[in-house]
Amino acid sequence: MTHPFSSTILAWYAQNGRQLPWRGSSDPYAVWLSEIILQQTRIAQGTDYYLRFMATWPTVEQLAAATQDEVLRLWQGLGYYSRARHLHEAAQIIAARGSFPDTYDAIRRLPGVGDYTAAAIASMAFGLPHAAVDGNVYRVLSRHFGIATPIDTTAGKHEFQALANELCPPHEAGTWNQAMMDFGAIQCTPTSPRCTDCPLQESCFALREGSIDSLPVKLKKVKQRTRYFTYYYIRCGHKTAIRQRGAGDIWQGLWEPVLLETDHPTPGVATLKHVLTHQTIFAHMVEMSFPRTQESMPQPARLLDIETLPNDYRWIDEHELEQYAVPRLVQRLLKEKRIFKRVKQEKG
Repeated sequence: MTHPFSSTILAWYAQNGRQLPWRGSSDPYAVWLSEIILQQTRIAQGTDYYLRFMATWPTVEQLAAATQDEVLRLWQGLGYYSRARHLHEAAQIIAARGSFPDTYDAIRRLPGVGDYTAAAIASMAFGLPHAAVDGNVYRVLSRHFGIATPIDTTAGKHEFQALANELCPPHEAGTWNQAMMDFGAIQCTPTSPRCTDCPLQESCFALREGSIDSLPVKLKKVKQRTRYFTYYYIRCGHKTAIRQRGAGDIWQGLWEPVLLETDHPTPGVATLKHVLTHQTIFAHMVEMSFPRTQESMPQPARLLDIETLPNDYRWIDEHELEQYAVPRLVQRLLKEKRIFKRVKQEKG
């Protein structure tokens, strides 16, 4: 028998659920792609990326055949680029095995897939009885049932998952998971929830006790890091130097101009502020132009206090720069300097 809470959620969803491109699809590729894109991304932004990916690579086999650079380029601007790398790696695994994995455990083993994503895919694409617990679900359950166990603790995660499993209708798991997501996103929002027209208001603990703003409880506070970047856009004739960022830091696999990082801001220089989840970066870009021959390149290198540019930099034609996936911050700096516009004018 369906729990009264769940029956109410499903009835609300039937009237208020969002119409999204991947909704109603049982294609595991479409469901998986949408879930990976929507990790750490608002639906309003993620929808356009989903549509572009599906238009470019309509099947998992086509995505698997793409290069990582092509995937990163289409992902550009969405952030959390490890998702794109894992997406590509998982696509290659799926293509190699010949079919999409159809059990929770097998889905969970794919790169970039955690407990929530595996449950969402298993329930929506294959109708399996798994409850997907994300931030929306934590919020709705903690408020309605008055659960003060911190959601960022092992005990909290187990408690909320167990409750979600109990409430999830086995034969409607996919629908219920989507209903909970939408209810948290539309009705029981983080701030200014719509309590006055909520169908659960009579049974909601937080509304009755006046604890809406204090639930859910979260303990950990991540320390923020501040960094200072100076990019040097070096122009030699119609060539410029870029490198691909490696592992162990932000933006792995993306390309950038010559970078010097310092532990303090540059005095008297206007900077762009770029906020990431755990970091704030202040950056500016300096343009440097030199003679046409690459033999002259030790000269700009010396101006940067290095004898030559490191081996991981490569020289490319400027008009090819837009073909490389760069961090959003670099894209903003290049546009601020009107470099893309100038290159197009010179080429034209």
